[in-house]
Amino acid sequence: MPDSSSVRRWFDTRTFGLAQFDAATLAAAKAGRRVSVLIPARDEEATVGDIVTTLRAELVERVPLVDEIVVVDSHSTDATAEVARAAGATVVHVDEIVPQVGSRTGKGEAMWKALAVMTGDLGIYLDADVQEFTADFVVGLLGPLLTDDTIVFVKAFYDRPWTAGASRSSGGGRVTELVARPLILDRAPLLAGFVQPLAGECAFRVEALRSVPFVSDYGVDIGLMIDVLRDHGLDAMAQVDLGLRLHRHQDLAALSAMTQHVRAAFDLRVAPDGRDEVVSTATIFRREDAAMRLVERTTTTVQRPPMDDVLGRRRTS
Repeated sequence: MPDSSSVRRWFDTRTFGLAQFDAATLAAAKAGRRVSVLIPARDEEATVGDIVTTLRAELVERVPLVDEIVVVDSHSTDATAEVARAAGATVVHVDEIVPQVGSRTGKGEAMWKALAVMTGDLGIYLDADVQEFTADFVVGLLGPLLTDDTIVFVKAFYDRPWTAGASRSSGGGRVTELVARPLILDRAPLLAGFVQPLAGECAFRVEALRSVPFVSDYGVDIGLMIDVLRDHGLDAMAQVDLGLRLHRHQDLAALSAMTQHVRAAFDLRVAPDGRDEVVSTATIFRREDAAMRLVERTTTTVQRPPMDDVLGRRRTS
C-alpha cells in the first residue's frame, strides 16, 4: 500500500467539477484536434436516440465541440441501430469492424473496436442507457484533456440514485464497493482515489488507449485504468464530478457476473502471466416452485491485443 498522502494529493489536484468548464471555451481550445464520442450499445432503443439528439444539437450544431458521434451496435435485437442512425449518429455493427479478428459479445469488445473506426484525436466513451442525458457529460470529461496537456485519461463519477427524484446516492455502485474497491486497495492501490473506477464514461487521448490491451465485458474499465497508470503514471489521470446520473440498475444475477469479469481483469492486468483468457465458475441458487436449485455459471473473460497491433500502426512509446 503506497503512502496514503500520495493518493490524497492526487485526489486534491486531479479531481475536477463540472462547473469548471464550458463548451464554448473548450471548443476554442481544440486547436484543430478532432473529438469523437463513442457509444457502445446493445438493446438501448429507449435511450440512445435522446443521447445522440442532445449531442448533435448542443455540441455539434450549437457549439462545435464534437466532430463525430459513433454508435457501435453490439448485437442488438431491438431498434437501437435504427434509432441512433435516425438521430444522426454513425452506426457500425461490431462484427463489421476489423472482421479479420473475429467478434465477441460484450461492452469491452464494442469499446475496443470503436478505436478502429474513430477519427478523433480525443475520444469519449458514453454509456447508452443514461436517462435524462445532458451534454454536460461530454463537456466535463473533455475539460481536463483540453486544458492540461499532461492528462491523457479522465474518468467520470456522479451520484446514482435508485429512482428519479431521490436524494440518496447509491455511491460507487454495489460491484465497486464490494468487489472492485477491495481489489484496488490490495492490487492497484494508487487507484484508490477514484470515486467510481467502474463508471462507463471516460475521455482519453487516442494514442493512450490504442496502445494497450482491452479486457472483455465488464472488466474493461478497470483494465484500462491499470494500464494507463502503468504506462503514463497517476498524474496523467483525472476524474470529474458530473453530478447526477439516472440509468437502469442491474439485478443481482447480472451484478454477480460483473464481479467475475472484474476479478478476471485484475488477474489479466496486474502481474500478468501471459494468459489472454480467464475462465471462472460461480455457484448460484435459484428457487423454482418449492425447490431450491443450485446452478453453476461459467464466465470467460478474454483480452484483446492493442488496437495499434491490429491496425499495424507503429507506437510512439
